Amino acid sequence: MQTFTKVVLYTGPDGRAQFRTEEIPLTEGTPQSRLSREFAAQGLVLRESPVGFRSAMHCTGSPNWLFVLKGQMEIGLADGTSRIFKAGEHFYSADLLPHGAVFNPAIHGHWSRQLGDDPLVTLFVKD
Repeated sequence: MQTFTKVVLYTGPDGRAQFRTEEIPLTEGTPQSRLSREFAAQGLVLRESPVGFRSAMHCTGSPNWLFVLKGQMEIGLADGTSRIFKAGEHFYSADLLPHGAVFNPAIHGHWSRQLGDDPLVTLFVKD
C-alpha cells in the first residue's frame, strides 16, 4: 500500500513540543493517481515572512497544516532541537498549550524563522 508521510509537530505528555511522523494511506484514486481520503478544512491563510524573520516561542493556536511554498523555514523546540523545511515540504502543527497550563517558553511551544536569501512563503490549512 502506498502512503503519504505526515510530519506532526505536537505537544507530548510532558507538555513539550516534539516531532513524529504518521503514514496516511493512499487507498483512493487509480494506480496512476493514488489519493488519500478527503480531509475537511475550514480555511487557508497565505503568509510571506521577510528575510531575517524569527518568531518568539509560541504554541499553535489551533491545529493546521503548514506547507512551505517558497524559501526555507526552521522550527526550533525548547529542548534545543530543530528541523528545516524547504519549499515543497510540510508539517502538521498541533503544538497546543496543555489544558490548564500557563505558557512557559522554557517548556512549551516552538519558534520559527526564515532561512536563506529568499522570503519565506507558507500556506496554512486550518482543520
